[in-house]
Amino acid sequence: MEKPSICACIINKDIEAVAAVEPLVDFFEVRIDLIGEGWQAVAERLNKPWIACNRIAAEGGKWQGSEARRKEELLKALQLGASIIDIELSAPNLNNFVPLIKKKAKCLLSFHNPEKTPPPDELKKIIKSQLAAGADICKLVTTATNTSDNLTVTKLTAEFPQANIIAFAMGPLGLTSRILSPMVGGFLTYASVKKGAESAPGQLTVNELYNLYNLVKQ
Repeated sequence: MEKPSICACIINKDIEAVAAVEPLVDFFEVRIDLIGEGWQAVAERLNKPWIACNRIAAEGGKWQGSEARRKEELLKALQLGASIIDIELSAPNLNNFVPLIKKKAKCLLSFHNPEKTPPPDELKKIIKSQLAAGADICKLVTTATNTSDNLTVTKLTAEFPQANIIAFAMGPLGLTSRILSPMVGGFLTYASVKKGAESAPGQLTVNELYNLYNLVKQ
């Protein structure tokens, strides 16, 4: 089994905490909507590939400005050297925005359901829509309302063996899927830089995930 990839989510300007986990992670996610003004200074300090994300409120983010401004910030990230740009499948004018991303970076198309885990057939349709829209990486995140939801989302990776899939369930009941996702071929899993700095419910810290994966290797 390849080493599972960990992406640390940056939600503030605590550069020291970011530097402390940098040796343990494969990617960073720069949450423009959570860091706010001055996010560029944080991104410029990173020595690992990074994902730019400016999440809308409807999918769990905190962006308050216009859609045009939101995309402008993502285009700034493109110029700053982001390896991956995360944009929601539901975003307007996606057919114009995706080609702009793909000139310089990988395009991650995301879908979040903050309430439940839809049936498997519905989830598969979402991934097919992401691929059809030009996704290099498909991210599908649900919310676990029971433990069986972990299996529902984790199985998606095997359904699309040729694609880069990130699939897990949020919340305390979805913890298993967060851990297992990259172990069964998922592109990566997300972790918080430290306790209390989670970007989504149910997120483990980088150190917790790193130590857990090291145990599995032994």
